[in-house]
Amino acid sequence: MYAIAQIPVIGMEVEPFAVLLLTALAGGAFGAALGALPSFVFTGFVVFLGEGLAILERQFGAVDAVPKGEIATGLTGVIGFGAITGPHIAFAGGVAASAYAGKKYPEMAAAGDDYHFGKDISYAFGTKPDVLAVGAAFGGLGLLVSRVSSGLGVPTDGIALSVVLTALVARVAFGYPLVGSPAGSGLLDMTPFERGERRAATDGGTDTPRMATEPWLPHQYKWSGVTAIGVVGGLLAGYIWLETGSIFMGYGISAMSLLFLELGVEKIPVTHHITLLGAVGATLALPMFGSEAVALLAAGALGAVTALVGEASQRVLYAHSGTHVDPPAMAIAVVMLVVGVLYLLGVVPNAGYLAL
Repeated sequence: MYAIAQIPVIGMEVEPFAVLLLTALAGGAFGAALGALPSFVFTGFVVFLGEGLAILERQFGAVDAVPKGEIATGLTGVIGFGAITGPHIAFAGGVAASAYAGKKYPEMAAAGDDYHFGKDISYAFGTKPDVLAVGAAFGGLGLLVSRVSSGLGVPTDGIALSVVLTALVARVAFGYPLVGSPAGSGLLDMTPFERGERRAATDGGTDTPRMATEPWLPHQYKWSGVTAIGVVGGLLAGYIWLETGSIFMGYGISAMSLLFLELGVEKIPVTHHITLLGAVGATLALPMFGSEAVALLAAGALGAVTALVGEASQRVLYAHSGTHVDPPAMAIAVVMLVVGVLYLLGVVPNAGYLAL
């Protein structure tokens, strides 16, 4: 019941790398066609289905005609986190497509948009060939970055790391400032947004004024609220793990909830980084303390820490330039790096879902 789940590692001996790369190119184009955020919602649905099947397999055993675990592994690892809807491929392709379009097609931006069009990760580019090509290229790059990270044994989530690095590459490749110039008293200052200050979008090929400081989520940037949702999401994910043994079920639910954000429901929180690390917090605490209550407290604590790391990340690498660099991916990469290093040092009993 408390077994540690892991993202399956698909080796080159199992599937030729050329096949994976070609699929990743298509997956990146798919992310550009649908838009980065809609493609990530699909990630959530696939992971939720795969984890649900894994829970059923653990409860009832595998169907005789199918080797144990193969269906769930295929859905969660090969598709959900793989070369089709993997965030480092489909979402990364969509993010790069938006960055490219922000310079190439600023006229596509909705009239009166407060944020730079290069940050619009909900925009679906349909069948526009050059934008799809950009998505494809960054889908392939995302696969390569995650594979190199895994091959080098970097002790963090290679998918999250790839999402961050490919977004930074896109920012540089398409001529945006790597960090940008803060309009307030420093990178962490969000008060220009609160005052409604604007500046010309000189880094996007248009003179349309935009917000001087652009917080990732206008409804989720205050430290107190971020901490509160971090505790809540972490606790819930910890409980899901305790009851099902799935680290990724909470993540899948959180990713699916973003469908409502995409549909325009106001103030939907973004929590997949919180629920993922909340579940990890429970996996670390239960073997150490032998108490489910303490495991839940650890889940809430690590959920809050991860939420705060994500908020700090957005204030540094999202709010002041013109493209999307994903705060949840930054938070996952940073916090899981700490978990991985602590595990290698023998401080914690496991590394969550990392295969170290």
